[in-house]
Amino acid sequence: MEWLILAQSRPDVGLILLPLLIVFGVLTFIGVLIVKALICCKIFAKAGYCWAYGLLMFIPIANVIMIFMLAFGEWPIQRQLRRLEQWQRQ
Repeated sequence: MEWLILAQSRPDVGLILLPLLIVFGVLTFIGVLIVKALICCKIFAKAGYCWAYGLLMFIPIANVIMIFMLAFGEWPIQRQLRRLEQWQRQ
């Protein structure tokens, strides 16, 4: 709150604070995007899909389709496990 009063009393302080806040906001946004990309790519890789499918989570319509694909589709890792179980029974 003190910086707000200081910024109002001295306009040059506001000219310094505004770019710093914008840079901080942009860097935070980029950091969140990177973390989201890593998480989504890791989820798809663990499910047995190509990790690059995680990048589709940034495309507006594709992200909904990919969530449905993960929720209701058969994962490649499940297919592979079923084949191994069938092979083991023989």
